[in-house]
Amino acid sequence: MNPAENYILNQPEPYRSILLVLQVLIEQKVDKDLDLRFKYGIPFYYYRDKPFCYLNRSGTYVDMGFNRGSLLEAHQHLMEGRNRKMVRSLRYHFPEEIDAEIVEGVLTEARMLYD
Repeated sequence: MNPAENYILNQPEPYRSILLVLQVLIEQKVDKDLDLRFKYGIPFYYYRDKPFCYLNRSGTYVDMGFNRGSLLEAHQHLMEGRNRKMVRSLRYHFPEEIDAEIVEGVLTEARMLYD
């Protein structure tokens, strides 16, 4: 098993569920040029061999961070960007907070930045 998948599966609840839901949404929405790697000690998705987004459990939440997040327009008001120049993230404390439409919208826009 991939170390990134081990990272996800070894998290305590509710973080494991959050990570699994986000993993499914990412892999369904972004095309075949997506690759899940274990970089910087966390699951990191690369799109066309370029850093795309990461999943990180930090304290009491999970961040779904986007490398080019500052360039995104949709849902910017929902993204955490404090003390970051480029990275923006969607932050979740519980699986019930995840709105699939918002995540899919951000993923679609983020992917277009790589085309």
